[in-house]
Amino acid sequence: MKSLNSEAILGALVADSAALGLHWIYDPARIAEIEAARGPRGLVFLQPEEANYAGVKGYFAHGGKTSGESSSYGEVCLLMLKHLARHGRFNRVEYQSEYRACFGPGGKYVGYIDSPTRLTLRTLLPLEPRDFPAASGPDDDQHPSLAAIPSLVAAHAGTLDELLPRVDEVVRITNNNETAVAAAQCSAAALFNLLHGMPMPQALAHALPLAGSVLRPLLEEALSMSKPDGVGATQRFGSACHVTEGLPVVFHIAQTASDYRSAVETNIRAGGDSCGRSIMLGALMAAHAARQSTCEFPVPFQWLARYRKFMEAADACAAIQ
Repeated sequence: MKSLNSEAILGALVADSAALGLHWIYDPARIAEIEAARGPRGLVFLQPEEANYAGVKGYFAHGGKTSGESSSYGEVCLLMLKHLARHGRFNRVEYQSEYRACFGPGGKYVGYIDSPTRLTLRTLLPLEPRDFPAASGPDDDQHPSLAAIPSLVAAHAGTLDELLPRVDEVVRITNNNETAVAAAQCSAAALFNLLHGMPMPQALAHALPLAGSVLRPLLEEALSMSKPDGVGATQRFGSACHVTEGLPVVFHIAQTASDYRSAVETNIRAGGDSCGRSIMLGALMAAHAARQSTCEFPVPFQWLARYRKFMEAADACAAIQ
């Protein structure tokens, strides 16, 4: 690999970290109350606090974390980036070994383990690497299927046709599910299009044929919603962890948001699995903004400074350049 679109990767990582404090609050009204109380400080990079979840639908998963850390989605995105920096290309067995070492018992990751991750580890833990199955993930269509995609796409130097089989291979490591693969390939194509200079509306529209029969009608409906409304999008499509809920919301916000900052904030206000959506949304918005002639680095510098693993990510990006 000779180049890297680092804006897309950092956009994904920072958006995930920014959303952590209110992740999995399924009540936009509570989120609005918190925002009103905070005033100019806004909703990004909040310290996870159980009190914010009291009395509303939600799940407080990040009690052991502090502001600026990542969810498991962000950790997977960073793991893929570091894997590509270390090996120069994707190697399935090596990546599965690194994934097991990171998220398994005694690994560096400390935090909530979702169902796809838990079931993938259940498959990998008792095996020797030579025996790892290519499809080590469960039949599951949740957002972990999208977490590694920004790093994979940003580091890809070939054509889209060359990229898509690799996306399929990566997704089935954690999500051996056709809808999950379609969502990842559609997302990868949209990001690839943006990184090659296509405007946002065209980049999203041109990716739709890869979305499959289940997801494509939902994405088309999301793109037809011209008024920016993240809460309305989650009310229409859902705010939980399935790609059929999250990716339409991502496409809607990406098409209607004015910039990276407002897209991330809109996503947090929408509630639910905001971290799961933030990986692709952050990557898409940063890639789009970075290719506008009047845009400086799309991710706010004060946000980069608050992301606790910025230097790890920056070093990995430099190793690929």
